[in-house]
Formats: sequence, C-alpha cells, structure tokens
Amino acid sequence: MFKYEIIIYWDNHDDAFIANVPELPGCLAHGGSYDEALNNIKEAIKLWIDTANEFGDSVPEPKGHRLIYA
Repeated sequence: MFKYEIIIYWDNHDDAFIANVPELPGCLAHGGSYDEALNNIKEAIKLWIDTANEFGDSVPEPKGHRLIYA
C-alpha cells in the first residue's frame, strides 16, 4: 500500500472526478465516481513507480502529511 497524499476533486469541465498525487509529478487519473477515480489513481501510482524504477529515476518517499489544502 502506498502512503502518498491523493487529492480528489470534481471537475465540471471534464465532468469527472480528478485524482492527483502532488508528490509524483504528472500522476493523475479520473473517474465517473469518487471510488472509480480512487481505484484508477492507485493503479496510476503503481505504474508511475514501476516506470521510474525501470528508467532508474528516483521515487520520492511519501511525506506522510497534507501538502495542499483545498
């Protein structure tokens, strides 16, 4: 289980829930429901980390606290 902060919000423009992981640049996902966005971002986190490892890029340690207040 990853311990990265996940921010999920509704986007009227895309008509979807958007999930963002601020500690992993570019790690975003969306879904038609909150739960779908959450499940999709969990998969995106895994793919982000797998890709970083494959290319020898560093993977930031989770900070374990809120980064952004919304």
